[in-house]
Amino acid sequence: MDELNFAIYGCKKCRLWQDAKHGVPGEGPINAKIMFVGQNPGVEEDEVGRPFVGKTGKYLTKVLAENGLSREDLFITNIVKHKTPKNRKPFADEVAACLPYLLEQIRIIKPEKVVLMGKTAWLTPRFNGIKYYEVVHPQAASRFPKMGKKFQEQIKAIMR
Repeated sequence: MDELNFAIYGCKKCRLWQDAKHGVPGEGPINAKIMFVGQNPGVEEDEVGRPFVGKTGKYLTKVLAENGLSREDLFITNIVKHKTPKNRKPFADEVAACLPYLLEQIRIIKPEKVVLMGKTAWLTPRFNGIKYYEVVHPQAASRFPKMGKKFQEQIKAIMR
């Protein structure tokens, strides 16, 4: 995993690295049973090189804790490993450039469950033997009450 993280930090496969301070490979135990995948790091994530540490990350951490999950037990990452301009959705060529990194993370970690947060993450190819769940992105869930309720219900269902 260290080699993979090193490659992500120095990646220049698409234009996103040009405006980024850090690649954001993801974090969590290498033997995590559950992996959460978002679409792209934001400004705060770019500052520190860690996923989901901003407002959306705090919301995600809160919902996870309410369902008996600790971030320290999960592997959390994004389909795209550098921030996008103005936090826009990643373009198809950016996803294509980063996808091999995500697929390698899944191969290394071998999670039992992969939770795909938001439509961009839903593009992730599926491996046999792993259960995949498509959920509302926590950014939308934190901003819109209906989406928040749906996200919380989806997380509860996954944990059953």
